[in-house]
Amino acid sequence: QMEDGTLISSSEDISSLFPIQTPSAKYQDLGSQFSGVRKVCGDGNCFYRAFCFAHLESVLHSARALQRFKNKIIQSSKILTSAGFEESFFKHYMDTVLHVVEQCQADANALFRLFNDPTTSDSVVQYLRLLTSAHLQNHADFFCNFVEAPDLQVYCHQEVEPMAMECDHVDILALSQALDICIHIVSMEGDEEQLAHHIIPEGGEPSLYLLYQGSHYNILYPRPQL
Repeated sequence: QMEDGTLISSSEDISSLFPIQTPSAKYQDLGSQFSGVRKVCGDGNCFYRAFCFAHLESVLHSARALQRFKNKIIQSSKILTSAGFEESFFKHYMDTVLHVVEQCQADANALFRLFNDPTTSDSVVQYLRLLTSAHLQNHADFFCNFVEAPDLQVYCHQEVEPMAMECDHVDILALSQALDICIHIVSMEGDEEQLAHHIIPEGGEPSLYLLYQGSHYNILYPRPQL
């Protein structure tokens, strides 16, 4: 939890993540590849919040890409209805996401303010959770192989849809597929000296970069490729 109640911080230098002692090879590697980080509140919703903020930020200055995302959200209502969700149940959350996109279309500076407004930000997260659940259920034959729970629907109702439940790799894959957005996750976990890189889906062109460390996601900004 961030002290001042912010949900997503301003962009900070990557070194703000480093320990006071001499940074390990892993941190030095991180610093050589990424210049900045945006910290996300650790409330169990960090993946979804980081994912949507970072994707919108990456398309803010492209009218076409913003419109494409907006269209994806409008079309995604079909994913939810085909999984059995009533429109009356999810429409408010979907409308909030569309409102955020429209505000960003009008003013690029709106993104930071909207994502730090708890009601708006949490409604966006809730929509992404429902969409993830719906995509998992619509592709149950594939995803049931990756879920430990006895029943995919039970898994979705208990682990994906409720707020503050940490997300799993399978949820990330489902959301990436549902919205056709490629994610690059850099993981600090494991004992190896090297960072682990996961691009979801494999071979895609990432529109956002997330750092995974201690069951938590923050947003990363790559250094420009020379």
